[in-house]
This record gives sequence, structure tokens and C-alpha cells, in this order.
Amino acid sequence: MTKALPCGSWPSPITAEAIAGETTSYSELRAFDDHLFWLENRPLEQGRSTLIMFDGAGSIRELTPGDYFVRSRVHEYGGAAYLPTERGVFFVNFTDQNIYLVEVSTGTVKQITTSHSNTRFCDFCWDDVRQQLITVCEQHLPDQEAMNLLVRVDPESGELETLHSGRDFYASPRLSEPCDRLAFLTWDHPNMPWDGTELVVAEVAASGMLGKATVIAGGVAESILQPLWLAPDALLFLSDLNGFWNLYRYDSSGVYCILADGAEYASPAWVFGLSSYALLDDRHLVARRFSTDGSELVLVDTATGFASPLDSSWASYDFLAASHGVVHFIGGSSNAPASIVSHTLEDGATRIVQQADGLAVDPSWYSIAEAIEYPTRDGAMAHGYFYAPENPQVETPFAEQPPLIVMTHGGPTAMASAALTLKIQYFTSRGWAVLDVNYRGSSGYGRDYREALLGFWGIRDVSDCEDGVRYLAGLGRIDAARVAIRGGSAGGYTTLAALTFGTSLQTFRAGASYYGIGDLRALARDTHKFESRYLDRLLGSDAALDERSPIHHIDRLRCPVVFLQGGQDKVVPPNQAEAMVHALREKGIPVAYLNFPEEGHGFRSGPNIQRAIEAEYGFFCRVFGIEPADKLPDLEIINL
Repeated sequence: MTKALPCGSWPSPITAEAIAGETTSYSELRAFDDHLFWLENRPLEQGRSTLIMFDGAGSIRELTPGDYFVRSRVHEYGGAAYLPTERGVFFVNFTDQNIYLVEVSTGTVKQITTSHSNTRFCDFCWDDVRQQLITVCEQHLPDQEAMNLLVRVDPESGELETLHSGRDFYASPRLSEPCDRLAFLTWDHPNMPWDGTELVVAEVAASGMLGKATVIAGGVAESILQPLWLAPDALLFLSDLNGFWNLYRYDSSGVYCILADGAEYASPAWVFGLSSYALLDDRHLVARRFSTDGSELVLVDTATGFASPLDSSWASYDFLAASHGVVHFIGGSSNAPASIVSHTLEDGATRIVQQADGLAVDPSWYSIAEAIEYPTRDGAMAHGYFYAPENPQVETPFAEQPPLIVMTHGGPTAMASAALTLKIQYFTSRGWAVLDVNYRGSSGYGRDYREALLGFWGIRDVSDCEDGVRYLAGLGRIDAARVAIRGGSAGGYTTLAALTFGTSLQTFRAGASYYGIGDLRALARDTHKFESRYLDRLLGSDAALDERSPIHHIDRLRCPVVFLQGGQDKVVPPNQAEAMVHALREKGIPVAYLNFPEEGHGFRSGPNIQRAIEAEYGFFCRVFGIEPADKLPDLEIINL
């Protein structure tokens, strides 16, 4: 039997403690021979990522127990931190950033390199002919910008030798099957990998050194991702030359698009090692296709350019891999935890290899994402996912509309997904509505949509959030007088921008900034190499560094804000949050601040994740006069 309770205060079994302590996440799924490998993130082990192996016969085993932490710090975001080979699995240990080798059958771990932690590695390929690793290397030197290059590593001695240097960035070294040609990606400031990259193919000499190198595709206005050799003389890759990341082929006849499609087959390369398609044989591949209708798995014939639908039962398909007629992926569901999934092509059978630990609640507690598209004030269209309050034991009091939380993703080129996000369900099960905005600048809708934010960061993303609120209020689905906005990193910037110089400062009545940007000029000065020129195109001018910095518009800020920050953050340093907190305190605006000294950019430790969720919820409840459903830890709110 249900009972009526005020929105925002509903009791729920989806607790912050359960989210932080009973959930794991997966990444970097790889297939090698008959084995599957992936990384498992464990919040209760201080966010440690460990390497897991499935032997194909039903046995799942951890390969890096104890103090090993599989994670690279190249570009700070890392990715592609391990590679299975016939010798074993090479991996990067987070603590010292050195390369190690774990022998699969015995679990014996051997250290390969002995570099200082300022030398970092990721994105490996194995040269079977010369028995050597090829990898991206990032070297941090005193008083100068980090240097990126391609190196080869002798697995016996650990010695490094440079193969290619002189470009600002490198990614995706991939050897052809006879190991006589190496494909790789390069790009230079101010581009990011979704702006423009070059695909290079270099001859590999008998010694293993690189010979003649030729740029075969790409440039400053074409983003190329994920090269893979289809055959000794045929290379596949993803390019957005036609406005969407579609599949292309390079061979002796030149470069051509395999399948021209107004849908996205890739996502922006914030981390290394993303895999949006997987090869089945020398003609066929399986790819993830995303459009406004959602995600699906398709089988592509590279000779005819014909795509056949395979599966659309998952909200997301990540890290595709294939072996022996079976395609594997990390599947995101709308009402269940993420899973390692194997899909057999012959009969269409799907097998769940492993599912992440979830909450012991019935799926009826979960609010299902509703994809919405709404008009913007300047005649464009914006996208998002709306989540209505959902709680099988409570009903909304008559005539009450729920308070709304607007969520702004990072990047800003990232994208919100329809896959289950427990932090969203934490709020919806307590009687809050949520709008997860894919504002202009987000990926998933083509290059034009992604580039619509260039020169307008802090403007169009903010107005798209405001217009989403007005759209939902016009439909009578939310209480427009009780709207909060929250986001992390670049989403934290959009949050602070909306609260300080949005076009309507009455739209949002509270905010939560997770490691958000308050001072753009300070960020440009202090951030790491990968993003050190990112603001050039997003803002469009040097003057905009000050004009669009929330720290310079505190006089317009009227509503309470809670700041949550990692003390070890190298992407958005703590001084960003601390400057904003100081300014709000001086002005008399209610403000709360939590610093987690051991966290970096993004929280990985279970107790810290729990504290952050409860602090955000408690903060919003106090601002809106809602009696929280849970007993929450005290949070100091200055000036309240």
C-alpha cells in the first residue's frame, strides 16, 4: 500500500552507503585467444582498479591482487593500462607508473621498467616478431611541458628506445599482422583528439625502428580514432569527415568511407583504448551505433558497406571485443548494473559473463530514462534524459510537482547515457525529478552539434539547461520554484556559470559543484598538458577567460552552493574551489565545502563517494526546506 509524502523526502533503500560500498564498475574489456580480460574498479579498496580474467570455461580470476593498482596517468585520465599477450599480461601499476608483467597460469608478477613515476606509459601493442612492446610514453620534466612520444620497451631489460617524437600527442599504435607497418595517431595543440588528428602509417625496419612515415588521413579539422588492421594491406579507422564518426578503410586504392551513416560509431577519446568496433574476420566487424533512437549493435560488411542490426536490448555498448564468432561488450542496462556480455552471432544467444554488484532492490524502484528533445531560445534543439520520481511505496501528494535536479556532464564533449546511474536513482527514489542534459557541445549527435559550443562555452550550455527547465515546467512535470543544478569538472563550470551569469538567475535556486572551474584564466595556467590549450577553441578569445569566469561574477550570485573537491586534483586544482568558497563567504551567500585530501579528479574511494552524495542531498534539502528521508552527517553551511 502506498502513502502520500512530500516530494524530495521519500524513504528509499537506494542509500549512499549502498551505492558507494556495494557497487563496482568495469572498463577496458579485451579478448585474447579464448580469454576475456577487464578492469574492475573497487570503491571499498580506495578505488583500486584490478585486472580480472575469464578463461572461457567458467572460471573468473583476479590477476593483480594486493597492492597492485592497474591504472595509467598519461593525460591524467589514463586508459589502455594493460595488454594481454602470449607472454602474459603487461600492465601499468598506478603507484609508480612502471610496466609489469603477470604470468597468467601462475599469477607471478615481474616488474619490467624501473622508471621514475614521472615517466608514464599506456596504449600498448606487441611486436611478436621482435618480442618487444610499443607504447605511448609521457615524460614529465622539471619546469617544462610534458613530452609525449612513442617508444619501444625491451621486456627483458626494461630499456626504452624512442620510435617517434616531435608531436604534442600520440595514441593508438597498432602493428600490421606481419609487423612490418605501424599505424598510430598524432595531433598538436590546440587540438583535442575530437577536433583533429592525423593517422600515420610508418614502415618498420628489421631492427624494429621506424622508417618512412606517411600521413594517410586526417588533419586539423578531421577527428580520426581507433585504427585497426583488417588485413596486412588494409587499415580500418573511424573518422568524422562526413560529420559523424563513421567507419573508413585505407588500402592500395586509397581512403574511402565504408558506411556513410548519420549516426555516431564512436565517442570522444578522453581516455586511451576505447573500442567502439571489433573485427570478426577479414571482411566483417561488429560496431556500436548511436543515434537519437538509442544505442544498438550492428554487423557491418566492410566490402559492401551494408549494416545489419544485431541487438538493441542494452542502453549502452562499451569496449567491444570479438573472438571466434562471439562479440563481447560491457553492457549498460536501464534497470540493472553493468554486465560483461557475450553475444554469439550464429544463434543470437546472449550470455552474462559477470554482472557488477548491485543493490538488493526490485527494479520497480528505478526510474527509466526518457529521451527528450526540446527547442532552444535561439532556434536550435537540445537533448537530454528526463527521470520522473519513482518509488513503489510512495505517491505524490495531490497537485504537488517534484523538485528538479539538472545534471551537467563533464567534458564538455562527454554525453549523458540512458544506462542505469545509481546517483540519479538515489534522488528519483526520494521524490526528485532529474534532467540529465546533453547540451550543445555534447557528443553523440554529430560534429556540428559538438562544435556548436566552440566560442560559446558558458553561454549555450547554460541556456540549454535553462531551456530544459522551462520546457519541463511548461509540460507541468516539475516545480519550477525548486530547481537545483549540479555537475563535475566541465559540468561544474556549467553549473557555476549558470548560477553567476546565466540569462535567468531565477532558474536555479541551489547548486553543487564537483571539482568545477571558477577561474578560467587560473585553469589555463595551472592545468595539465592535455587540456592546457583546450580553452582556446571553447572560449574563442583571451578576453573570455575573464568575462566568463564565475569568480568575476560573484556579485550576481544569489543562491547557495556546495563545493566538493579532491585535494590531489591535477586537472582542476583545489585552488579553483577554494577561491569560489572564499568569495561566497565574503559576500554572505550560503556555502559549504568538502575537500577529500587523497582524491584526484573524480572520487574513487567508497567512503568519500558516500559522504559526497549525502552532503549534496542534505544541502539541497536544507536549502529547499525539505525534511530528508535519511539521517545524514552534519554539514557545515556557512551563512545559511
